[in-house]
Amino acid sequence: MMAVPPVDQSYQKLKKQADQRWKALISGQEPVIHIGMATCGLAAGAQETKDTFEEALQKHSIEARTHKVGCLGHCYGEPLVVIDHPSSGFPSLMYQEVNSGKAEMLVKHYLADYDPCLEHIYGALEENELLPSVMLFSRFNREKRVIMDKCGYIDPTDIWEYIAQGGYSTLVRALGISQAELISEVQASGLRGRGGAGFPTGKKWELAAGSAQPTWVICNADEGDPGAYMDRTLLESNPHQVIEGLIICALAVEAQQGIIYVRAEYPLAVSRLSLALEQARELGLLGQGILGSEAGVEIEIFQGSGAFVCGEETALIRSVEGFRGMPVHRPPYPAQEGLFGEPTVINNVKTLATLPLIVEHGSGWFKEIGTESSPGTAIFSVVGDVVHPGLVEVSMGVTLRELIFEVCGGVPKKREFKAVQIGGPSGGCLPEAYLDTPIDFDTLKEAGAMMGSGGLVVMDERTCMVDVAKYFLDFTQKESCGKCTFCRIGTKHLLDILRRITKGEGEEQDLDNLSRLAGMVSQGSLCGLGKTASNPVLTTLSSFREEYMAHVREKRCPALMCRDLIAYYIDLEACERGCDACATHCPTEAVFTTKNRKKGIDLTLCVKCGECMAACPPEYDAVRKVSPPELAPVIKEPPQPGETEKGGLASDQNHE
Repeated sequence: MMAVPPVDQSYQKLKKQADQRWKALISGQEPVIHIGMATCGLAAGAQETKDTFEEALQKHSIEARTHKVGCLGHCYGEPLVVIDHPSSGFPSLMYQEVNSGKAEMLVKHYLADYDPCLEHIYGALEENELLPSVMLFSRFNREKRVIMDKCGYIDPTDIWEYIAQGGYSTLVRALGISQAELISEVQASGLRGRGGAGFPTGKKWELAAGSAQPTWVICNADEGDPGAYMDRTLLESNPHQVIEGLIICALAVEAQQGIIYVRAEYPLAVSRLSLALEQARELGLLGQGILGSEAGVEIEIFQGSGAFVCGEETALIRSVEGFRGMPVHRPPYPAQEGLFGEPTVINNVKTLATLPLIVEHGSGWFKEIGTESSPGTAIFSVVGDVVHPGLVEVSMGVTLRELIFEVCGGVPKKREFKAVQIGGPSGGCLPEAYLDTPIDFDTLKEAGAMMGSGGLVVMDERTCMVDVAKYFLDFTQKESCGKCTFCRIGTKHLLDILRRITKGEGEEQDLDNLSRLAGMVSQGSLCGLGKTASNPVLTTLSSFREEYMAHVREKRCPALMCRDLIAYYIDLEACERGCDACATHCPTEAVFTTKNRKKGIDLTLCVKCGECMAACPPEYDAVRKVSPPELAPVIKEPPQPGETEKGGLASDQNHE
């Protein structure tokens, strides 16, 4: 009989304890209430929901447990709750938007009286003959949960639950094979960096391996794209998977020191990471002599100050060294000469979280998912004008149409799809003609966009694409480190031109200047962030040029979004009720009352905030927008002195 290696013995001892703890949680007839408590859930009131459940259980003398879990990805339904109630005869049931009132109701009716409150059920988590399963919905059945498989299922603050699900078992395997075998397996898998560039992970490791100098490994968790929160959610929902991946990376390149670079604006992620590292050290999974082996890896957290440019790896390194985060020339590449002049491997959170799965299942398994050039899955934070926003993990190669319309439910309120911004502020805006584009690193680049870190913003017909380009360029211009002339000054000139256009002060020559200057910024900037900063300008100019022309030639915003090019007015025929809703919400008292009790708007006082439109009862829908402002109709019955509730007239034509 072969002797069991010391590493295996150490791990199996931990696994046995973990299995006993997990069995105590899920076995038996005692109900378990699983509550999603990542940032998205907490922002929606999950802590109050948890407190209410516990108070109601005590009030009704019911023996049940609340179980804190991470994010399931269905952020539109937060707070999300899953209830296991074995003695009820029902399978695990999911409920969405569980506020305090709904929590108390579920305790009273379901946990106490076995009534599952069918009108509030989202669905059962498994196929059954009693209730519809959530897998009937495309938001569930079209996903390919690989990296996020344990998110929303385990308690991210309890290492034993991660171990019970097989966590750290791949670390045992990695400790038993050579450095060359680890690198070869990752190279064979075709894994490409999930931070945006898509550089082959195995190739990066190979460049750093075998160095005579000490080697560093860094987890890049400096996620700064507007609307993107994939890395944050993984760190909050399953930090141990990222830590295990970082240790495997360290073993592959013979590094003994690791850093997790996470922005200080992610306090929950920092807190859970700190706890996870402490737990791993206590169990001998981190530090010197991992699981009784000769290997040793130390990991510490470095909190960044929130500079967008520190997502670029050389700027990140400068930040860790104590300098201002600014990119440096390459070569030499960080894998050859990085932190403190020593070889440094930097991988994204999602890249590292994928490594344990590749080591566990093999490179062949991984390559069967996705496309030939971009194997595996991609995690997107889908936000904007979409029915089911949130985190979605799909196989590479899924089209934008499938992701937006089938998985995420399409555009709400029967509005028309207009564009999708993919790849963050440095990505591109793609119109409807590109909806059948497969999602992978190379195809998106050919379309003029980029994978980026996984941010995806859906926009409907109400969106002004000139304003969108201005918004994203304003972000990148403010976040420019200022090192490159093209990025520092070029983006400022681009932004100035866009501002003039949205104010109705643009000229046709501005469009040619935008195109030419955007190209210069792309070619002349040092780092990848500067090179892609003008992508929103180039893609909107290419796909929505007629919208730019309307702003320039007609001084008109077709989407009615640019404030300087619109005016609000009240349709007197629709204003049947003559209520004061618009007047009471107007911050500048621009709304006045006519002789017949209907309302008008004094354009000289109106700041175009839209409060009147939001306040108008939907059954009347009397407030309108028009562009250009000169098209706003003039009120024919101006108020007489002493008869107005709000001073002012509809336009200067009424001042006689």
